[in-house]
Amino acid sequence: MLLPFNKKHAWPGLRLLMTSTTGEDWAYYVLDENLVPVPTPIPADVLPTVEQISANCEPALTSVVFMAGAGGSLRAGTTTSPIALTHSIHSGETRVTVGGAPVYLWPGGGITIMVDVERVPPGSFGHVPTPAIVAPLEFTVPLDRYLALGGHESSVRSFDDVIANERVRFVREQNKYTG
Repeated sequence: MLLPFNKKHAWPGLRLLMTSTTGEDWAYYVLDENLVPVPTPIPADVLPTVEQISANCEPALTSVVFMAGAGGSLRAGTTTSPIALTHSIHSGETRVTVGGAPVYLWPGGGITIMVDVERVPPGSFGHVPTPAIVAPLEFTVPLDRYLALGGHESSVRSFDDVIANERVRFVREQNKYTG
């Protein structure tokens, strides 16, 4: 509801165009002799203004990000030298993803990442009673560099071996970013 108009600043015949920030909702009024807004058909020369506001807006999603740190146990489970792994990630030698989605690596020590959950395949996150969220965090680095970082060589398996001997589930990404 509009408050009463101040006679110092308003007059009968004053035109009011009210629009939402997206231009989806709008109304046009003219103040009557008592300074009361009266709904009035929008003039043809004003309608393009509303149309322009609407044309410059696009649908928006709510941004949902997952932010986490890769702690010592995760890093030690990846290599025998967790600090070397951290340095390799910060230098760009080792790539970090979550469910295949690119992450933002926060500056500073440790491995603190943020990912747009819209880019992670559905069903990727889980939880345990610790309480903790379980996320599919991946480190990608060439094999020779992985071994130089203290990677657990005895645990390295080929892709073909994993496919042939493990129960796997292929997930096809279906979102606006990756098709």
